[in-house]
Amino acid sequence: MNDANSTEHNTDPIRDRFESNNQTTVFKNKNLLDPKTIIDPDRIVGRDQQLDQTISYLQAVLNGNRSPDLLLYGPTGTGKSLIINSVCDTAAELAQAETIDFTTLELSCQKIGSYDRAIYALVKQAAVQAGEEIGVPRKGVSTDVKLDRLYELISTHYDSVMVILDEVDLLTGSRKSESPAFSDLIYQLSRTTQLGVENCDVSIAALTNDPSFMQDLDSRAFSSYNPEKIAFPDYDANELRSILNHRKDAFKNGILSEAVIKLSAALGAQDHGDARQAIGLLRKAGEIANYGDEQEVNEDHVRRAQKETEKEATLSQMQGMSKHKRLALYSVAATKAYSRDSVDMIPNSVAYDVYGDITSLLETKCKSKDMFLRYIKEAETYGFVQSQTKGRGPLHGVHKYYSIVNDPSVVINTLQEDTQLAKLKDNTPKINSVVNTHLKNFN
Repeated sequence: MNDANSTEHNTDPIRDRFESNNQTTVFKNKNLLDPKTIIDPDRIVGRDQQLDQTISYLQAVLNGNRSPDLLLYGPTGTGKSLIINSVCDTAAELAQAETIDFTTLELSCQKIGSYDRAIYALVKQAAVQAGEEIGVPRKGVSTDVKLDRLYELISTHYDSVMVILDEVDLLTGSRKSESPAFSDLIYQLSRTTQLGVENCDVSIAALTNDPSFMQDLDSRAFSSYNPEKIAFPDYDANELRSILNHRKDAFKNGILSEAVIKLSAALGAQDHGDARQAIGLLRKAGEIANYGDEQEVNEDHVRRAQKETEKEATLSQMQGMSKHKRLALYSVAATKAYSRDSVDMIPNSVAYDVYGDITSLLETKCKSKDMFLRYIKEAETYGFVQSQTKGRGPLHGVHKYYSIVNDPSVVINTLQEDTQLAKLKDNTPKINSVVNTHLKNFN
């Protein structure tokens, strides 16, 4: 009886599931599909020119000199972060062999709300790397005090520092400020020698999607920041395929076919050559195969991964929109999705009428036509909607029309996941009816 109890006690369903999942996973080294992983140099594909340029500029550090400031620009997923981090990582190893203390401080500017928070984040990172106390509180002291602490830390512990500002143009700060927060940050960091930093060279590597970024700097920052510019063009489908082939050992042998890699690369190249998107599709396809306890990754997994990725991206962007902005977007998507005549362009007046009926269903106040136009204009800046104005002849005048950029069913399903809009899911027949009634009346 004791043996039976012992056997029953040792049964651990959670442990069994972990072990079972580990045995059946399609992955061998999933980290290779993580965009945050700094990969081996031999896996860098299609960026020889950018790699050579970055290395030539960082060579100054190994010669005991200051690296020039850098500006890396190009669309998302074209290798900017990969190149600067890989080169700096190798430079730090080589510098150590030359008894040169070189380090990087990196900010993801999308997550930093202000200039003051950016400085504090740099202080915190420098202190952690140096093994020291942060030395200043997050609140209650001026930004200048935090700057002094940052200068103290880097002067004491390093010979050279590269400050990497990823997505720098997203550090906008308060609308009330005379200049964007990234201008203030770049101005301060590009003048460290004049501001009293001794025994340490400080350089900036700013990363942006915007090729005209320099035009957005205020005059002070523009004058003090004179970077070497490195352009990162889109990857083409062949380059994306090569990138994925260089990471296919993230999976176990025999799991991936060339057709899966080809499809992932083609989908990544659709809008522009986004390596991050292509790699993410491959990773998510593997996760879908794992979830289904399947022993290979196929093209269907990739297509399902694309749909899930689009839905997640759409949801992430929509979370920042107010309720009525989401309702306005829903009205355009619903008109497109439920139209019996498959209209390509949705008239503004029809979309607004549908919006009015939807607000009635949700028992919420219907905003004015002017407010509706503002909501749609914001949806347009997010890339959800495109608009154009065209005439309908002398008897009907000029009208504004909208087209929905994403799959309207994805937009509808995503919006209906919001608890405030969930009721719409149960009213699909009603919405379908009002859409076609308003379209018929317009025509």
